[in-house]
Amino acid sequence: MTQEQSTSAAPALAIRGLGKRFGDKSAVNGISLDVPSGSFYGLVGPNGAGKTTALSMATGLLRPDAGQVWIHGVDIWVDTLKAKSLLGVLADGVRLFDRLSGRQLVTYAGLLRGMDAATVEQRTEDLLRVLDLEEASAKLVVDYSAGMTKKIALATALIHSPRVLVLDEPFEAVDPVSAANIRDILADYVAHGGTVVVSSHVMDLVQRMCSHVAVIAQGNLLASGTVDEVRAGSSLEDRFVELVGGRADREGLSWLHSS
Repeated sequence: MTQEQSTSAAPALAIRGLGKRFGDKSAVNGISLDVPSGSFYGLVGPNGAGKTTALSMATGLLRPDAGQVWIHGVDIWVDTLKAKSLLGVLADGVRLFDRLSGRQLVTYAGLLRGMDAATVEQRTEDLLRVLDLEEASAKLVVDYSAGMTKKIALATALIHSPRVLVLDEPFEAVDPVSAANIRDILADYVAHGGTVVVSSHVMDLVQRMCSHVAVIAQGNLLASGTVDEVRAGSSLEDRFVELVGGRADREGLSWLHSS
């Protein structure tokens, strides 16, 4: 990263030439991307596009075969502890300590970050209340529904007040009221200087919620920029389909026609 990029004006997340292969399959093909500080950045793509692999590498959960990643100018593979202290991550498919209660899990996440016990206790209560998990706080996380598990995982990502939140499908399996509450929390977080990177399959949600968006398919970056720049006068969903392709041929389903 250049001297200019290493200043406070550096992107919240800078990715250069990120690549990963699994055997003969290339999952991510040399992606380069800047996420501006203070942005609400959406990452969209079909199933198997490489979104989760890219986010796992960007957050230090998976070592890349090629490329570099900086969090506010800190190289995540050189100064890993400092870079990860700036991050809050809700990862897809990563197991939680689900034999703890919800309150214990959030408390543990805060203490693991080196926070003092009094601050952890206060923030845990705040998060449980805002995410509507107070009544379930004594239940083991293993007994939570999928939506409740998403919310308690989000609480663990928020407890230390990170500068950058990276959230992989945060609204999946979450009920509409909880989703609205989470959107409000994230919007307020961004309004006060935070940066959110969120992957989602829901184009309308990304179009309404995000200031910037990147489209990934087959491990390649197809487009990136502000939402208006990427959608280019169309809806984001129509532009996404245009970029990605693969719309199915409906011939042969005439038997579904009722008239």
